[in-house]
Amino acid sequence: MKKLTLSTLALIVSASTVGFIGPVNASQAEQSSMIEQSESTEQKFQTYVDNLRSEALEQGYTKDTLDRAFANVKYYQRAVELDNNQPEFKLTLDTYLPRAVPDWKAQKALEKYQEHKALLDEIGKKYGVQPRFIVALWGIETNFGSYTGGFDVVSALTTLAFDGRREAFFKKQLWQALTIIQDGHIDPEQMKGSWAGAMGQTQFMPSSFMSFAVDYDGDGKKDIWNSYGDVFASAANYLSSVGWRDDVTWGRQVQLPEQFDTSLAGLDTKKGLAEWQKLGITRMDGSPLPQRDDIEASVVIPDDKEGRVYLAYANYDALMRWNRSHYFVAAVGYLSDRIRFPR
Repeated sequence: MKKLTLSTLALIVSASTVGFIGPVNASQAEQSSMIEQSESTEQKFQTYVDNLRSEALEQGYTKDTLDRAFANVKYYQRAVELDNNQPEFKLTLDTYLPRAVPDWKAQKALEKYQEHKALLDEIGKKYGVQPRFIVALWGIETNFGSYTGGFDVVSALTTLAFDGRREAFFKKQLWQALTIIQDGHIDPEQMKGSWAGAMGQTQFMPSSFMSFAVDYDGDGKKDIWNSYGDVFASAANYLSSVGWRDDVTWGRQVQLPEQFDTSLAGLDTKKGLAEWQKLGITRMDGSPLPQRDDIEASVVIPDDKEGRVYLAYANYDALMRWNRSHYFVAAVGYLSDRIRFPR
């Protein structure tokens, strides 16, 4: 076996070192470019914030409000990523509902319903909304207030307005968030929410807060972050304002006849229950639909005819105003049913 000479070893070491010079330098250049880009974004963001402050002053917001609201404003790259790339899940209702409403959540909903029953009954009567739906919305939106989002709302809205994809929308939401702060409903540092700016235990956008939030406990603040009375009343007020009926449920799962004309499906088509029954639709157990002539309903097929199918009542439409997702409405409706019919 030949021994390596010092000169040969030196050449090997030199060659291996030379071989790594290119990639190391390329990596350093890439990192340097990313740092420069990040610094550029931060600088542009700060300029955007300065311009927003000037515009807000012109619109009548006080310097004190703006100083407090923008004191710790920061750019949320994560909010931009989530806004541009909202995940697409290939789920059906049969796979989604057990995830959205596991047995432990149904049990917790029942416990929360009982815990706050006196307050819920009082609010339900005032606004004409069955309490079980208030609890179901609360459970689906924020797991009964335990997770309301950790984003600073002013920073999130400012970031998304700066991003530019939906600047007009998020700028409008930002102005309303500033109004909420200036009116004294919440301190800026406590104004936490989702990456998109949905706030509190009801996950209201600032515009929904301005339209529907309620100071139910009478302390001078519409506190959807901490006050159960304000949280429940605000949710009930929202539903009541968009056509809620307290004399019917949200809808029901049904069976379609084999030759059902699917062009009749969709929330734009309304028929009485007797009409749908004549077309062959029955309850899940095959029995006739309820005999009520004061209910109009739509057939909703979230997946396909082989999946879950619903007759959607007026309250289904109201829930769609809250969140335009059939899966969301089905989850809220299902959880409300689990409260009404505990297992």
